[in-house]
Amino acid sequence: MEKKEHKKERSSKSDVRVGISIGDVNGIGMEVTMKALEDARILQDCTPIIYGSQKLFAASKRQFRMNNFNFNGITSAADARRKKINILDVWEDEVEVKYGETNETGGKYAFLSLQAATEDLASGKIDVLVTAPISKEAMAKTGFQFPGHTEYLADMAGQEEALMLMVSSTMRVGLVTSHIALKDVSTTVTTDKVLDKINAFNASLKKDFGIQRPKIAVFGLNPHAGENGKMGEEERETIIPAINRAQNDGILAYGPYPADGFFGSGARSKFDGVLAMYHDQGLAAFKALAFDEGVNFTAGLPIIRTSPDHGTAFDIAGENKASGDSMRQAIYLAMDVFRNHKFEKEITANVLVSQPREKKGRDNKRGDN
Repeated sequence: MEKKEHKKERSSKSDVRVGISIGDVNGIGMEVTMKALEDARILQDCTPIIYGSQKLFAASKRQFRMNNFNFNGITSAADARRKKINILDVWEDEVEVKYGETNETGGKYAFLSLQAATEDLASGKIDVLVTAPISKEAMAKTGFQFPGHTEYLADMAGQEEALMLMVSSTMRVGLVTSHIALKDVSTTVTTDKVLDKINAFNASLKKDFGIQRPKIAVFGLNPHAGENGKMGEEERETIIPAINRAQNDGILAYGPYPADGFFGSGARSKFDGVLAMYHDQGLAAFKALAFDEGVNFTAGLPIIRTSPDHGTAFDIAGENKASGDSMRQAIYLAMDVFRNHKFEKEITANVLVSQPREKKGRDNKRGDN
């Protein structure tokens, strides 16, 4: 009887069901997750479901002396309770945590957590996915064949790739290429690829962030955006043609802009998004300006996924020094995007249907002019 009443309570509410994968157990993933959720105010709007192990989090609670972190243990996402932190047992193993160490154990349980959360996301048991940081080296030790979360989720969705966005309260930075070697960037950046990313960015700014006519600044690849071919031809031969084609399609894309002074000038305030050509070109400045609040958002997929903008931070793992701010912002952004999607569906579904005019009887002739 108690279980039936509990289900009725959950079905009558509109909380966002937030699935959280714990990342590398030897890093700061569990710590930042706990700190992000420790303030009970966040539970007013979401039902968090952490994919991991009650044993592991009980030990972490003692490790970080987080007496206010209380959780509800479950074995299925369907059993999650509102206004509670729910931890779903993905495994029963006793996990040996070695903070700061890159090993197969960290990769193994990071993947088990991610896999379970992704399966529940695909089946609709959770609404959004927030991922704690993984170690690419540790994941590779387990046979994980993707450079990161973005590529893994794109593959799960049956797409070749997705758009990696870094988001803060003041800027959104997208990447044409993400987790590839710098020596491969120039050959990977093609006109079609740049155009695809501009289109994906434009669509995301509209759908995910509710911006009706977004303006996108596109960076060049070379210093000074090539300076009319003196420092490289990629701008003239590849990037400018992509921008022109986007403009012909009605997209407000401009550039290419030199990357070095863009973020420090007032130029970025004139745009809704910035498209960088490669990882460090966009992210170095972004993290310098918004490290504590930055969020990694995967755009262009049929699912919603966010992540804090930092890595596993093995150098401070286990020392209770990590901040939960970026993880908290990742949870909030996932909820915001989910609600934007829901609102869009509602307004497109509520199309006014013309009703047949009611015929007036003879008694109603007067007073109807």
